[in-house]
Amino acid sequence: MYPLLRSFLFTQDAEWSHDFTIKNLKKLQGGPLSCLFSQNVPNKPVNVFGIDFKNPIGLAAGLDKNGECIDAFAAMGFGFVEVGTVTPRPQPGNDKPRLFRLPEAHAIINRMGFNNKGVDYLVEQVKQSKYDGVLGINIGKNKDTPNEEGKNDYLICMDKVYEHATYITVNISSPNTPGLRSLQYGEALDDLLGAIKEKQALLNQQYGAYRPILVKIAPDMDDSEIEQVANSLTQNEIDGVIATNTTLARDKVKHLQHGEEAGGLSGMPVRTQSTHVVSELKKLVNGKMPIVGVGGISSSQSANEKLQAGADLLQVYTGFIYRGPNLIKEIVQGLE
Repeated sequence: MYPLLRSFLFTQDAEWSHDFTIKNLKKLQGGPLSCLFSQNVPNKPVNVFGIDFKNPIGLAAGLDKNGECIDAFAAMGFGFVEVGTVTPRPQPGNDKPRLFRLPEAHAIINRMGFNNKGVDYLVEQVKQSKYDGVLGINIGKNKDTPNEEGKNDYLICMDKVYEHATYITVNISSPNTPGLRSLQYGEALDDLLGAIKEKQALLNQQYGAYRPILVKIAPDMDDSEIEQVANSLTQNEIDGVIATNTTLARDKVKHLQHGEEAGGLSGMPVRTQSTHVVSELKKLVNGKMPIVGVGGISSSQSANEKLQAGADLLQVYTGFIYRGPNLIKEIVQGLE
């Protein structure tokens, strides 16, 4: 059924299609018509971060920014769902248009800018969800918060989502919030990670529950920068890393319509870049932390490629937009 729906959605503006889909999934989830998107996916259990996942394929952050469709995505067979990125205060994001499909490349460019309804709204949605699987909550900073005060935004979000999340992802790699990526390096990164680990220890004590902290990084780093980031993550005892976010590179799409739009490029063109980062991280972290591979996964072959490069879990986004729920089943059935 998804190919039919996609043929309609792809005739419409990309952001309108996204909003339309989220609105209708929210309405239908948990009701009799959820059979339209529910499917049985075989169990392929894995244990990562000391957490049991029914399969290693997750929904990447960004698709369900406000946590409104958790039950719907769970019904599709995802082994885990990550919602967000959420910020302390609601914000509209960047000016429209800000979302572009590149169908010839099975790619998307977005410059959304962390548009979301704020952390309090997301927490309410999570509370209403009936999902009892693994839920990641991805946190960021508000656009108008100066970088030097950015860690406070992350700590505010951590405080509010901690008891409702299975794990928390710190997003410092979106290219669409000015200056955000500078938090990936040197003293700024160590300062942020130190504060987050301190907060994690306090919340662990408060709730009697340890929530792993993951950091999501960009693909646009050379090997020496990847090494710097890996050293910071291991020295600060971060629990895991998500590799990678979207890329600023355009070499594979600049000849296409919308190929030179500003923003982050996701989908098949980032596949090789992302897999390289996974592979480098695997060598550098030396088993000290699990790696979540994301970027250009659109088939069981590209999924297995990420796993062979060193990923312990996988996430999909753009491949899911192009392929629909069947992609999840195909990947899980084809796991090597």
